[in-house]
Amino acid sequence: MDDKIKAFRELLDIMDELRGKCPWDKNQTFESLRHLTIEETYELSEAILQKNTDEIKKELGDLMLHLVFYAKIGSETGAFDIGDVLRNINEKLIRRHPHIYGGVVAEDARAVRDNWEKIKLGEGKKSVLEGVPKSLPTLVKAYRIQEKASGVGFDWQNASQVWKKVLEELDELNTEVNAGKNTDRIEAEYGDLLFSLVNYSRFIGVNPEDALEKSNRKFIRRFQKLEDKAEGLGKSLHLMPLNEMDGLWNEIKEEENPSDE
Repeated sequence: MDDKIKAFRELLDIMDELRGKCPWDKNQTFESLRHLTIEETYELSEAILQKNTDEIKKELGDLMLHLVFYAKIGSETGAFDIGDVLRNINEKLIRRHPHIYGGVVAEDARAVRDNWEKIKLGEGKKSVLEGVPKSLPTLVKAYRIQEKASGVGFDWQNASQVWKKVLEELDELNTEVNAGKNTDRIEAEYGDLLFSLVNYSRFIGVNPEDALEKSNRKFIRRFQKLEDKAEGLGKSLHLMPLNEMDGLWNEIKEEENPSDE
């Protein structure tokens, strides 16, 4: 523990020195760091998806630097410092875990999550959805909206009910597409279908963002192999008939692990 505290203290000291002496660090503000923090978060996400623990460690360090940087800027105006940040999160964790630090009983993770949302409402929030950032990517936002609504009991009872809703939304989309007259209604029904599929993902234990990203990566990998095969045949994809490309695509799928289908 002493080594960990020492390392954190050293980071704080380094931040103080950089802020006082480095021209770039001296010029940074909350606003200038914002997009860099978002980039670092995506880099951490990339490392997690790759299951690369060395990179996860490095990216966590980069994010930790940003957190300390924000706290340093806050301390310069007297708004807050790193101690305030840590005390605030410590108090919130204790307050929102009454099953650990109080007399509340929570038998499973869902009960913990539901209590969390109820406690947040008791802290003065007018809506359970206030905690969903407007700038979240839309797929992540849909998932979080549904999680938070579920936390106060507004949810389906089982996966089969949600799947029935997915099929209902699919039928409504097909109806609008076949009518082909109102693009706004087509867009609305398409959005409802996506929202329902995200909802279904919660019930089957799948994170939709991760699932879609893995499908993106799989398609990229296979498409690049398709390009290589075409080049090996001395052909160009844009001149190759679709049925020939499909044949090569199926070969690639067979060459890969069947569990990756």
